[in-house]
This record gives sequence, structure tokens and C-alpha cells, in this order.
Amino acid sequence: MKKTLLFLTSLLTFATIQAANPTVTVVFNGTTATVTIPADLASSVTCSSEKSSHVKLIQAETVSSEIDYVLSGSSDDGEFYMEGSYKVTVKLNGLTLTNPNGPAINIQNGKRIKLNLPDGTTNTLTDGANDTANGCFHCKGHTEVTGKGTLNIVGNSKHGFYSKEYITFKNATLNITAAPKDGIHCKEYFLLEKGTINISGAKDDGIQVELDGTTSTGITTDHEDEDTGNFYMEAGTLTITGYEEGKAIKADGTITFKSGTQNFNTADIQENAASGISGIQADSSDSEVIYDLRSRQMQNGTTLPKGIYLIRNGKTTKKVIVR
Repeated sequence: MKKTLLFLTSLLTFATIQAANPTVTVVFNGTTATVTIPADLASSVTCSSEKSSHVKLIQAETVSSEIDYVLSGSSDDGEFYMEGSYKVTVKLNGLTLTNPNGPAINIQNGKRIKLNLPDGTTNTLTDGANDTANGCFHCKGHTEVTGKGTLNIVGNSKHGFYSKEYITFKNATLNITAAPKDGIHCKEYFLLEKGTINISGAKDDGIQVELDGTTSTGITTDHEDEDTGNFYMEAGTLTITGYEEGKAIKADGTITFKSGTQNFNTADIQENAASGISGIQADSSDSEVIYDLRSRQMQNGTTLPKGIYLIRNGKTTKKVIVR
């Protein structure tokens, strides 16, 4: 029996090792960087920057499995630039990186990007003035922040943390101490599951969430393919101070605080709802359903009281204000 258990344990260990993603490592050291690409990835990942601290990696169109990029070391004149078309993980393993001429991290990959901050690590990104990117951390895809480490961002160009699609945040600590525009800016939706976010010194909004398209999809199961412009906070701690010209939070959709600690004036937020609609009545048609912001369905055929409502008709959802 013991031999059988040992054999099964060995198989499980082997399976775990086999399941690990192939890894590319980048170690910054002043004006140079050492990029290590395993032999089995030689045809999948190309480094065009050689030993320069301005690292440029191109992931081939044929890549069909996830690759991990592990970044560490320090440079006051460097960057990490990556192109690709398949989901990846970028792990910051004790990285201090400043790019005087652009974003510190620039990910030109429209797929799921997992930004992992390992427990116990502290990482710092600083950018320089530029017109080619929207953030000190700039991501073309949707960004999932994980891990129990810390990321410090000093933005000197536009937004501190920018994602062209949604952002989900879990466990980690994010400190944004400067941003000429928004501290965090994303599209589709923003979800803080838990963790700690501290934003100070943003010149515009602390956090801004935009629709990616022109019509909201409405809230979807597990937020799959959701594009609402909604902000969600389920737990954790969110501190926003020092924003000068905007709001603590601005969203094209709704702003929802389920739990957690909000260290800012929760009245200083902006939900960009439709305006000027009054006396709306719940449609008796089965195809149209109206909910309030607590997700309670309103009774058909009744006049709605003043408030904000989501009207869903098939796959289309719009928001209205009843005055």
C-alpha cells in the first residue's frame, strides 16, 4: 500500500512539473539585461534588443501555450517591451525599472495578461514623458493582478496603471504615488476582489473605467466577455488621495462597493448614466427587464421611483436615471 501511495505521489509530482509553463527570464543590471530563452522556445520568442537594458521580445504568432516572463534586477534606463497574441504571465520578482523615455513595462498583447507579484517581493516602476503609451505600466490586453507582493508605480507621462481591457486585482499591494492623468485607467470593467490599492498624486481621476464599445453588454456570469464600464469592489482596502481635477472614481457604468475599506469620500464618485429621463414605466413586455442597482427586478407595468436603473433587452443593457 505504501509503495502504491509513493508511486501515485511521484506521478502527481511529475505531472505538476510537466504542467509548469515554459519560462523566459530577464535580469536587469544597469544599462544591460540578460535574457534567457530556453532552447525549446527558440522558435517561439525572439529578442531583438540583444544585451540592451531596453528589452524587446517578440512572441511568434504560432505560440499556442502560455509562457511565463520573469523579470528581476534593476535599471534606471531600461524597459520591458513584449509583443504577442497568446496569453502570458509576467512575474515581477524584485524588479526596479525606470524608463526615462516611455513606459517601464509595455505589453503589446491583446490577450489575458497575468501580472504576478510573488509574496515578499517589492517592485518599482517609473516612466518618462512620452506620447506613445498610456501608462507607466501599459497593457494592450486584459490584466489580472495576482500574488501577495508589492508594486510601486511613479507615473510621469499619462496614467499610472493602464489596461486597454478589464483589470482584476487580487491579494497584491499596489502603490501609485504620481500620475499626470488617472492613477488607474481601464476599459470594460474593474474588479477589486481583495488586496490593497493606494493611489496618491493623480492629477485627474483616481480610477477611471470606460466602456470598450458603444453599448454595454450588461453584467455577465463571472464577468465573462463583460463590457459595462462598471467598477466593482468586493473586499480589500482602497485609498485614494490627492487627485486634483477629477473624481476619486469615475465609471461609464455603475460603481459598486460590496465590502472592504474605502479610504476616500465615497460621495466623490461619478457614474456616467443616461440623463434627463423621467416618469419611466416598467415595460410589460417579457423581452425587457429592469433592475435597480441592488439587482432587484422591478415589477412590470409600474411607474418607477426616482433612481438609477439597468434596462436589459436581450443582450443589450442600458442605464437610465429616473428624476
